[in-house]
Amino acid sequence: MLKTLEELIATIRKRKDASVKTSYTNKLLNDKKLIVEKVNEEILELIESIQKNSNKVHEAADVLYHLMVLLEANNIKIEDVMDELKKRKKNNK
Repeated sequence: MLKTLEELIATIRKRKDASVKTSYTNKLLNDKKLIVEKVNEEILELIESIQKNSNKVHEAADVLYHLMVLLEANNIKIEDVMDELKKRKKNNK
């Protein structure tokens, strides 16, 4: 399960070197306004799908993808986010 997320992150990082013309991910990585708009849009679509009880998994996948791109576009490493979550877990015991 987590391997798929790791593969997604690796793919996003590889796309940093791709052409904007051929890579949607690279286009998002290089347009911070666009990726913020996409994350907002995808979160709203997920909320709507939850309320309607339809297409939830698809919309959740879209949110995760766009969130990972947003993090990479802003030099926020998922590894650092995971470390922060580990720290919080230790503090809540």
